[in-house]
Amino acid sequence: MKIYIPENANLTHYLFFTGKGGVGKTTTASATAVQLADDGKQVMLVSTDPASNLQDVFETELTNKPKAIADVPGLYVANFDPVVAAGEYRESVIGPYRGILPEAAITNMEEQLSGSCTVEIASFNEFATFLTDPQIDQRFDYIIFDTAPTGHALRMLQLPSAWNNYLDENDRGANCLGQLAGMNEKKATYAKAVATLNNPDLTTLMLVTRPQRASFLEATRASNELAAMGIKNQQIIVNGTLLTHNDAASRAIFAQQQADLANMPATLAQYTAYEVPLRAYNITGLAKIRLLLKLKQPEVKAVVATDVQYPQLDTIVADLIKTDKKIIFTMGKGGVGKTTVAVEITKKLVAQHKTVHLATTDPADHLDFFKTADPAITISHIDEKKVLKDYQDEVLAKARATMKSDDVDYVAEDLRSPCTQEIAVFRAFANIVAQDDSDVVVIDTAPTGHTLLLLDSTQSYAKEVERTASDVPQAIVDLLPRLQDPTQTEIVMVTLPETTPVYESMRLNDDLNRTHMAHTWWVVNQSMLATKTTNLFLQARAQNEVAWIKKVKEISNDHFAVEQWRADFEETLLKV
Repeated sequence: MKIYIPENANLTHYLFFTGKGGVGKTTTASATAVQLADDGKQVMLVSTDPASNLQDVFETELTNKPKAIADVPGLYVANFDPVVAAGEYRESVIGPYRGILPEAAITNMEEQLSGSCTVEIASFNEFATFLTDPQIDQRFDYIIFDTAPTGHALRMLQLPSAWNNYLDENDRGANCLGQLAGMNEKKATYAKAVATLNNPDLTTLMLVTRPQRASFLEATRASNELAAMGIKNQQIIVNGTLLTHNDAASRAIFAQQQADLANMPATLAQYTAYEVPLRAYNITGLAKIRLLLKLKQPEVKAVVATDVQYPQLDTIVADLIKTDKKIIFTMGKGGVGKTTVAVEITKKLVAQHKTVHLATTDPADHLDFFKTADPAITISHIDEKKVLKDYQDEVLAKARATMKSDDVDYVAEDLRSPCTQEIAVFRAFANIVAQDDSDVVVIDTAPTGHTLLLLDSTQSYAKEVERTASDVPQAIVDLLPRLQDPTQTEIVMVTLPETTPVYESMRLNDDLNRTHMAHTWWVVNQSMLATKTTNLFLQARAQNEVAWIKKVKEISNDHFAVEQWRADFEETLLKV
């Protein structure tokens, strides 16, 4: 593979950096934007990720409006805040009716527009604006999108066709979910967005991945789904390849990476691929962003190793058993290893004679890689297409039994809305939590933004299910009280000893406090420091971890564990 140098990569006008959470989309997109601007180009960098860290990268406050970066002439950056976007969108729909409709009607509209689907639609509206605005198109040489973790990115990129299809078929104007209010005037914008995404002369998808098997498999899924949608102009960026290897840890990393690179899936191998070597520094701040893609790198100097004994995952599991927790979540930014930690907790609980129901609410469904024949472990996967069809069939069956034909047509049109999928998945999630076939339920949750939207929407979804299906399943009625009960539920926060994952976990910590969710323990995962490596390059990276482990120690009030980097990190998903 060639080293990734933006000016040599045959880049198009629109660039989408996407991939599994934590693979380095934001840093790679940011470094590309800075390098192009430094070369004299006019560049717009936009984040559509609910868990974006662009503010951390550029160390400046950002909004959903373009902001010039003072030290990079020609570069403008916008960071979509989905909460702000949803608020603006909600008010644009409700505002004209204030003072005209009764207060009860306004309250009802606000409730309908309070769910996560509204946030997604609002974010998409802003995304489509940047993608189709002729002034932005003419003003900038390059428009770069730092997209969300793969599952969310796929949903966002599918929305143009999904909403167009819905609006084309919705000849009765039915949209009792509320989120579609005022969408018809957007049809031309969405059609243009679809055409732009599918035009290889205008748009390139930059699939960012790590040199690891699980990351390649995730990238392959994304590549296939995007190609099926017509987005076929793709390039691969393999981020974090190790170049030096002279001790046990570095040799293990190098061997694993080279083996996985040699067996890269054919889907990815057909595209042009570039590599970004692993760097010995954290990519935060403009100076490091500028340095990331340079061929000449600073000399790595020897550092004094820190020798600290940190508590390990066994400490957390012992407490979970002692306090007899029934529901355990692993949460955190995408790519930090939530699935692996969930699997490890499950195995340790089973070793202590517990039966465990291991499940995921993550659209990426990484548990699909995990196989076991242990009778003490039950595994659940949410098949989004199946639960959606089951939900639609259930609602329509009840409607046909009690409604007139015209009213049934109205319900059928409502159920074709993409928002319905959110409700169907939510019901499946509630049923998993409500199960009583095991001593403990361990849930590998979705990346941070999706998880919070799911949990924060519990009450509004319950009301929506009641309106659509006439009755609320007991699993949904009981869900939020159980999640807020610290005697039943524990959230284990998973992070990496790096700037962005820790900051993202801190934001999640604040949100959980506001929603009264029980959370005590933190896991600092894949620590290079804990390996006691003697490789100068890895030692430099390891020393960068010290400050972040200390930060987690403070935030968690000493309720934390550190898990060292392991060569079999992803193989944990493939065997017990």
